[in-house]
Amino acid sequence: MKQHLKHFFSLLVFFTFLTAFAQQGPPPAKIKITGKVIEKISNQSLEYATITFVNPKNPKGITGGITDPKGEFSIDIIPGTYNIKVEFISFKAIEIKGKLLQKSTSLGTFSLEEDAAQLKEVVITTEKSSVEIKLDKKIYNVGQDMTVKGGTASDVLNNVPSVTVDTDGTVSLRGNDNVRILIDGRPSNATNISDALRSISSDALDKVEVITNPSARYDAEGGAGIINIVLKKGKTNGVNGSVVATVGNPKNLDISTNLNYKTDRFNFFSNFGYNDSNSPGKTITNTNYLNEDGSLNKIINEVNNRNRERNGFNTSFGIDLFLTPSITWTNGIKYRNQDGNNPEDVNLSNFEGTDFFVRNRYNSQFSTDKDFQYTSNFTKKFKKDGHKLTLDFSTASSRDQDVTTIADQIVGTPSSLTNEYNNTKGKDITNIFQGDYVLPIGENSQFEAGYKGQFKVITTDYEIGKIEDNNLYVPNANYSNILEYKEKINAVYAQFGSKINKFSYLAGLRYEDSNININLLSSNNFNTKKYDNFFPSAFLTYQLTEHNSISLNYSKRINRPSSRFINPASRYSSNVNIFQGNSDLNPSFTDVYELGYLTKIGKATLTSSIYYNKSNSVFQFIRRPNGDTVESVVDGQTVITPVILTTPINLADEDRYGFEFNLNYSPFKWWKLNNNLNLFSSKVSGFYSYTDINNVVVDQNFDQSTLGWFTRLTSKVSLPYKIDWQTNGMYFAPQKSIQGKYLSMTIVNLAFSKDVLKEKATVSLTVNDLFNSGKRRFETNIPGQIDSFTSMQFRVRQINLSFTYRFNKKKGEGEKPGKPQGNDNEGGDFAG
Repeated sequence: MKQHLKHFFSLLVFFTFLTAFAQQGPPPAKIKITGKVIEKISNQSLEYATITFVNPKNPKGITGGITDPKGEFSIDIIPGTYNIKVEFISFKAIEIKGKLLQKSTSLGTFSLEEDAAQLKEVVITTEKSSVEIKLDKKIYNVGQDMTVKGGTASDVLNNVPSVTVDTDGTVSLRGNDNVRILIDGRPSNATNISDALRSISSDALDKVEVITNPSARYDAEGGAGIINIVLKKGKTNGVNGSVVATVGNPKNLDISTNLNYKTDRFNFFSNFGYNDSNSPGKTITNTNYLNEDGSLNKIINEVNNRNRERNGFNTSFGIDLFLTPSITWTNGIKYRNQDGNNPEDVNLSNFEGTDFFVRNRYNSQFSTDKDFQYTSNFTKKFKKDGHKLTLDFSTASSRDQDVTTIADQIVGTPSSLTNEYNNTKGKDITNIFQGDYVLPIGENSQFEAGYKGQFKVITTDYEIGKIEDNNLYVPNANYSNILEYKEKINAVYAQFGSKINKFSYLAGLRYEDSNININLLSSNNFNTKKYDNFFPSAFLTYQLTEHNSISLNYSKRINRPSSRFINPASRYSSNVNIFQGNSDLNPSFTDVYELGYLTKIGKATLTSSIYYNKSNSVFQFIRRPNGDTVESVVDGQTVITPVILTTPINLADEDRYGFEFNLNYSPFKWWKLNNNLNLFSSKVSGFYSYTDINNVVVDQNFDQSTLGWFTRLTSKVSLPYKIDWQTNGMYFAPQKSIQGKYLSMTIVNLAFSKDVLKEKATVSLTVNDLFNSGKRRFETNIPGQIDSFTSMQFRVRQINLSFTYRFNKKKGEGEKPGKPQGNDNEGGDFAG
């Protein structure tokens, strides 16, 4: 109600001004009056505050305006004497009478305090939109999405506009998986970011920021852009928090809490989550092995049934120390401990001529993951608003181990039983040092500069082998290795932005020096990659009218291969369809261009953008025989099956064009809609050659063009008896790949919730993947070699029942994000 009243009052004032101006002749030269409006206690900016100028000698001579999201206003008036009034609903107004204004002037900052009398007379509740659309980024407020209750951070990302998460946990932005994922403005130190996201409770998240074209203040990493996950950190005085308990089918027991205690001298914040779950999944791969003339040689149909059992907890806590009114020192600790049991039952049906047999591989996998991170932030604010210095330090370590035993046999032939093992140990240590300085210049300009150093060491000990009858472990030298990955990245940046009337710009330059060592210790294979690059960025914005803006942006990005992409360690649950990294991958560079338009029409907010990404040496996954074979003895005869390898490679170039449309619309008070549509075209040109099983060099041309699109629609309806109903629908259109095509996929999620116990608690029922249709399906065709179909379902339909209890805060209150942590978690004051 409070939000609607603010908008109504603002529109009323606007149309009053419009009517007054329509009755006047051509006005004389005007002057510009600027200022800012904040809340007195919290110093939070007040958007939609109203500033009114009344000429005492001409009561009809009224002019004025409203504040922007930063609480700032800039109003053109005719020189003269005015009575000035600053108002915001439920706050005490400030009046200045008889103010002589003869030249452009800044009125400074107005601090409004709440009007207790008004608050006693009316109950006002505020609710953020689930998606806030801005020209430079989209902000997804997690608390407003009912369908993620009892879910994980991965579920949250799959509901964010422009973002998709496929069945194996890979995150893409606008259909491009070259994306940088940050948590509280910092890269996660988890060895597998997909697993880390699935172990963080959705209730621990406050919001997700999506920046498709970042400026120079951000890391250049991520060709598609940056996704920043902001964890909850209350800002309300006193003790407040919430507890969420969830039970689900398939098994999902989730308990999470967030607690905050704030005084004038410190602010303590914490999150804790415990999860015990099982996510059944299934992968089907039907492969036709072809002769050189295209005729059928043999068929292998593989069915992989698996359970992903997770048991563990994650916690974070920290404290803001308000050392002086201008100095804040923040320290925080995050810890995650996760155990997993992931049994996989793989059946391979082999058809060759008239021969038929079934091979069974049972993989019993146990895993442990432990992550620790300490962060420290020092912020010094100077007298001038916006003038500040921030210093950041973080150290993080991650340790994980996967132990798998594999029983492989021909069904019905006990003598064929073989036992294998897979033991993987990983360690990741990352240290980050960062400093940022912001200097406002004049009223509408700002200079920024900073340094960031990131130093990472990843060690992976990967061993595959056989278990002999005497329990002797014999390693397989083809797949066993020890990888040491060392990364040193030093970066500096500077940028300058200014606003001139309705035009604003931001130009910056970032320099990154990369020194990377990729060492295969088991084979004494050492590879050093050194490169240094400049990353320019430029952003232009023009305010066409009060409700219409247009922007033109450019930035250069880099995408360095992750440890998963370069690690030769193989996924060995199937010994005929394996995944293997490529230690010789080089980084990919992308030039990003984007033209955006934002408009507000009545109850609707719309943004549309046209973008173009020009990339070179892009990563692409290919499937091919790797030269190895698997021998099976059936009825006294030896059957040889080629091993099919999936691996990333550098291809030459990719041109990606796209159009994106976002809509927030509330046709009625009881109905809210949000829609995201992304249409893109990708053209890849590249050439690849390899040696097949017959020692013949095979050349492949991967030139191809594809058109793809996906859309997401969210509907939230308020039903009788104060029951909320939310539906999320997602559709992914089919598209070509470099060796085949991806088929379409549709997913529908439902949620119902009702507040109880005088709105101190909420009961929610969610159904994720209502029709059990969330299956990633794709076809692969290599002429003269293989023709295959794959269907991957990470988890089946999930039903959750959640109970949320809030203490010392109302629904939607106290969920504001914490203070920015360095330049990766900080929005700019200008475009970009």
